[in-house]
Formats: sequence, structure tokens, C-alpha cells
Amino acid sequence: MAEINIKELHDQDFNLWIEKIKQKIQNRNFVNMDWDNLLDEIDDMGKSEKRSLESYLQRLIEHILKLKYWEFEQERNYRHWCAEAANFRNQIKRLLKRNPSFNKYLEEIYPEIFVEVLQVRSLEFDIPDHVFIELEVIMQPNYFGEN
Repeated sequence: MAEINIKELHDQDFNLWIEKIKQKIQNRNFVNMDWDNLLDEIDDMGKSEKRSLESYLQRLIEHILKLKYWEFEQERNYRHWCAEAANFRNQIKRLLKRNPSFNKYLEEIYPEIFVEVLQVRSLEFDIPDHVFIELEVIMQPNYFGEN
């Protein structure tokens, strides 16, 4: 039986490719290793974690702005938005715990993501001009948009 070309396997059966790569690494068998695809997958894993961080941060900011400024919907949704904000904050903290180096990345992306969320949400409800909530404030466990 002919040996499976591991590089072709990456595109044909990704799960089997992972199993074969894992076996090769466990056995320290680096002959015909699919280094290019392995490096791409490792790179993608890091990008995926960063995308998750960005998404959780975006959602946290959205919910804090809703709590702070969307008066029309606030009475009906207040508890739900608080729960969502707490959940997204917890998800961010969990990612930071697993990836302490993301703290710097979080600080770098926060202002840009805040502005993007502000632009979109201001189409939905009134938000005063020049609003900015510091990262340290928005990450406080019991902060839900209070002044």
C-alpha cells in the first residue's frame, strides 16, 4: 500500500492530517514532514485567538454603551446586558490568562475597536460626542456603564 502524501492529506482530510502530524512529532519522525502547512496552522491558531479577543472586546464595549446610553431599551434589557457584559469580560480574562502576552495587544487594539463600536452604535441610539471609556474602567468586574 502506498504511503499517503502528507502534504496532499492537509487539503483532503484535515483531521487525518492532524493525526499523522501528531504521530510524526510524537515519534520524532521528521522525514517528509509537512512543515509549510504545519507552520501555517500554528500561525492561524494565534490569529484565531486574537480574533476571539477582538470579538469579545467589541461585544463588551457594545453592551457597556447600551447600558450607559440606550435609555429607550434599558428598562427591558438591563439585566440581560449586564449578564452579557460580565460574560464577555470573563471571556477576555480567560483569554488573557491563557495568553498573558495578549495584554499588550489588548491595550493596542482597544482604542480602535472602541471607536468602531461607537460609530456603529451611534446609528442605533444617541451617544454623546467624544465619549471614551478607558480600558481599565471597562474591564472592572462590577462596571456596567455607571458614571
